[in-house]
Amino acid sequence: MQNDKHHIFNSVSDLHASLNLRKPVHPLVSVVKLDDVNTKESVPVETIIHNFYTVFLKKNFDGKIRYGQQYYDFDNGTITFYAPKQRITIEGFTPTKLQGWMLAFHPDFLHGYQLAKKINDYGFFSYATNEALHVSEKEEMIVSGIMQNLQSEIEAIIDGFTQDLVVSHIDLLLNYCNRFYSRQFITRKKASNDLIAKFEELLIAYLKDGRSNATVLPTVQFFAEKLFVSPHYLNDMLKNLTGQTTQQHIHCQLVEKAKELLTTTNLSVGEIAYRLGFEYPQSFNKLFKNKTNVTPLQFRQSFN
Repeated sequence: MQNDKHHIFNSVSDLHASLNLRKPVHPLVSVVKLDDVNTKESVPVETIIHNFYTVFLKKNFDGKIRYGQQYYDFDNGTITFYAPKQRITIEGFTPTKLQGWMLAFHPDFLHGYQLAKKINDYGFFSYATNEALHVSEKEEMIVSGIMQNLQSEIEAIIDGFTQDLVVSHIDLLLNYCNRFYSRQFITRKKASNDLIAKFEELLIAYLKDGRSNATVLPTVQFFAEKLFVSPHYLNDMLKNLTGQTTQQHIHCQLVEKAKELLTTTNLSVGEIAYRLGFEYPQSFNKLFKNKTNVTPLQFRQSFN
């Protein structure tokens, strides 16, 4: 790692220059067919930060990408998504073998469009690289088709309709990818169910230990790190397969543990709140009533 190269690309034009491509037709958005990136030299370890959104459909990638501490070896037909300022490390990659597409667009390009707000709802921009989207041949054709249409539109004569059409295509692409991720959660259900089971096991163990080991409420970030996935990926997987977000799962288990303590111990409501990680009993009371329609004290009294 002593030979790390650190590259920050502030613009789409910077990215084009690094790939020895001509300047982009539009300064804020570009679609590149990766087959056209013809660099004969292997790329050593590089740490890359794009200050714009990028979507990669990669095929024949013979290197490794490290995101945080996780490595991922890419097979044919994988899509990865990067939000601005995410850090990516590439190792031992020979670009001459790479095929696929790359879409790059600056957040400013979406200014004034609904997608500028909606894009924050696409959790996959915050997934770790080892949570890439694996597409089928049919799905790959759909993505490639949209990329090709985007490229044609961007490189046509720019007029008053260009931005509207390009933003619409980007929105369409992201909607399709959302659907494909939903399919992936289902088709990889065994792996997902194993992850859910481990999450539930960790959550129950966390609450069983009580305040001795947990000084604050259990967080989504805590469990994501324990499971070696990103918080957004864990959340989307749980919501897709169980109908509940990670936070909702945590809250349900907190209430179940509270019920146990209310009926089997003489601890006060305040002591139970503290033991479960609540800083203020009022917050505990509010959550408990929201989930059960009664206060903790009313719940305890119903057993007397």
